[in-house]
Amino acid sequence: MCRNIKTLFNFEPPATDDEVHAAALQFVRKLSGFNSPSRVNQQVFDQAVADVAEVARGLIDSLITHADPRDRDIEAERARARNASRFGAAEKSA
Repeated sequence: MCRNIKTLFNFEPPATDDEVHAAALQFVRKLSGFNSPSRVNQQVFDQAVADVAEVARGLIDSLITHADPRDRDIEAERARARNASRFGAAEKSA
């Protein structure tokens, strides 16, 4: 799975349409191998992103869980901690 695509299900507040679109864009980029498609492929690329975003939104909205929603701030802090242990603490520049 592409590391840039984040889990969007079961968060409070729920995933926004912008977040779903960003995940769809990353997915289509990964599948196509294009970061930025050529002019001749732009329309097909954009349609694929729209289609994937629509299906992803339907999936997220249809899934059911009994688990409590995850907090975005807590999950972001956990990700920072994982990255710090994996790559070392980032130095802050003044």
